[in-house]
Amino acid sequence: MKPVPLPASLRRAPVQRRSAERLTRILDACAELLDEVGYDDLSTRAVADRAGVPIGSVYRFFSNKRAMADALAQRNLENYAERITERLAAIPAGDWRPAMDAVLDEYLAMKRTAPGFSLVDFGNQIPVGTRGAEPNHRVADRLTDLLAAHLGRDPDEALRRTFLVAVESADALVQLAFRLGPPGHGDERIIEETRELLRGYLARTLD
Repeated sequence: MKPVPLPASLRRAPVQRRSAERLTRILDACAELLDEVGYDDLSTRAVADRAGVPIGSVYRFFSNKRAMADALAQRNLENYAERITERLAAIPAGDWRPAMDAVLDEYLAMKRTAPGFSLVDFGNQIPVGTRGAEPNHRVADRLTDLLAAHLGRDPDEALRRTFLVAVESADALVQLAFRLGPPGHGDERIIEETRELLRGYLARTLD
């Protein structure tokens, strides 16, 4: 796996391999504890204990638990982008439907399996349930940059707006699917409706 870019919320960047591995353990522990105890009961002490590092190591990288959650969200986005890139390599250039299926499928896979994802996904949702516009803008911009070359399109303002509308729509519907469907999995009927809605909307621009 390629190295993940360093989160912007870091107080100090790791300079040695051992330090980078310690940072990874801290973020992994943060993600696990978010699933187990939620954000309100998350503590830097608990993260340090779970990660097997001194509490000072946590504060070396992060000023508080909010900064840790922000860093986890950024790591999720970088991992998502890497997964999309790997999927696109197996899809013929210009074929946008399987490309968009990959975009949705990889998001669903992370939502179902990535620790802590239900609380932070690609942008911190603390307090729980708050979904500001910034994360979806960030995701849409990243997808535009990834997909433009594959689709033979210019990543101009119009294409960015198209993908932003698609991301916002898919986000709202996937949240609905996970509220109404089996816990941790989502309602497959709503997910398929989401897929059809995206294909119908994007066909106007990408066909």
